[in-house]
Amino acid sequence: MAHLPAPPVAEQTPAHPSPADGQQLSHGLKQRHLSMIALGGVIGAGLFVGSGAGIAAAGPAIILAFAASGLLVMLIMRMLGEMSAARPASGSFSVHAESELGPWAGVTTGWMYWVMLCCGVAAEATAAGKIMNGWIPGVSAWVWVGVFMVFFCASNLTAVKNFGEFEFWFAAVKVSAIVAFLVLGTLGVTGVLGDGAPGTTNLTGQDGFLPNGTSGLIVGLLASVFAYGGLETVTIAAAESEDPRRNVANAVRTAVWRIAVFYIGSMALVVTLVSWKDPAIVADGPYVTVLQHLGVPGAGTIMEAVVLIALLSAMNANIYGSSRMAYSLVARGQGPRALAKVSGGVPRLAVAASCGFGFAAVLAGVLWPDTVFTWLMNTTGVAILVVWFFICVVQLRMRRRLEREAPELLTVRMWGFPYLTWAALLAVLGILALMTTTEGNRRQLYAAGVLVGLLSLAGYLKQRRAAAPR
Repeated sequence: MAHLPAPPVAEQTPAHPSPADGQQLSHGLKQRHLSMIALGGVIGAGLFVGSGAGIAAAGPAIILAFAASGLLVMLIMRMLGEMSAARPASGSFSVHAESELGPWAGVTTGWMYWVMLCCGVAAEATAAGKIMNGWIPGVSAWVWVGVFMVFFCASNLTAVKNFGEFEFWFAAVKVSAIVAFLVLGTLGVTGVLGDGAPGTTNLTGQDGFLPNGTSGLIVGLLASVFAYGGLETVTIAAAESEDPRRNVANAVRTAVWRIAVFYIGSMALVVTLVSWKDPAIVADGPYVTVLQHLGVPGAGTIMEAVVLIALLSAMNANIYGSSRMAYSLVARGQGPRALAKVSGGVPRLAVAASCGFGFAAVLAGVLWPDTVFTWLMNTTGVAILVVWFFICVVQLRMRRRLEREAPELLTVRMWGFPYLTWAALLAVLGILALMTTTEGNRRQLYAAGVLVGLLSLAGYLKQRRAAAPR
């Protein structure tokens, strides 16, 4: 597919594209905000609850699944960190894709990511509403959904530092919960807590380490990959920090290995302490199951509160990330120009549009749960893999061009370039291929393929019109 030639480095899109009214995004985020956003960005309900399905499918081999997907995420984040440190932008990978591959790539990655985040807002608000309804049955879950949507929309319409503060404390709670779990789990493995040290009984004595063969491992791998989605927001937020290049570099460096410890370490403790066959792992979640096994009082209520905070944190981050992606796209001429208007350092119309789409997705879940809503959620299930694919391709091109034209901007460098970049690209393609092996995942691929095709076509046609002689 033809594309416009990439502009020289000096002429590329700045960190803050010029909005319609001449104002720019503020620089209200601090290093502590970005560090906690990076750490807390992928610690969500998918880890606390959703990982149970992966454990039930893969058994103790879920450790391998999370290790493999964790390694892939480390490579993706390193690539994204290299590009974002060299050229911070509120549109992050969408800006880089447009610069290196052409507007069609920027449109495809940017708007697909926007749809994914907005649908995530709907799913998270709905789940949070159900938790609150369980605590306060007299108030409908949909009332809570509305309260959460309005509250976080309002908070994102104010100064960006408010988003940063909310995420800082949300992430602090999530990280503290994971650290506490790792400490308690380690005490359980050593026999200090619970009924004594379990040894390798649950790892190898319950039909072996790989009880369901490669098919179970594949299911666990896919579950673990989707649990990692969301970390990209830190590179979007970096553009609104005081020193974007330094801050995004520090955030990416500190987040990569800690996330590996949180995910892989906690999964290892779960399958060591309890049997992967325990139905409570899926019904109650792996963390609640382990804490109850260790005799921690009120484990269910504690983890339910943590899950609620994780959902609210994800809502907040998704509204922020989607609004900034929309702002960047329209400021580059890839959407309704009105959404590029900035007031008080905040793209308020972009925030409102993102919240509006999220609320429309909530309504779709009520009115058309088996048609429109299912299609939307299937579409977004593959979106993160599409984004990762583009990140790999774009980094291959951008790195070589930066080495030729502005090597001083490479303050963060991808490990083992280009070999590890190619390895990550093949891994993403391999995961997409694995998704064709099950009917449910095939439906997600088909839905995402339709959206990718429509967005690519729209971007390509716009690109051709812009390149045509006048």
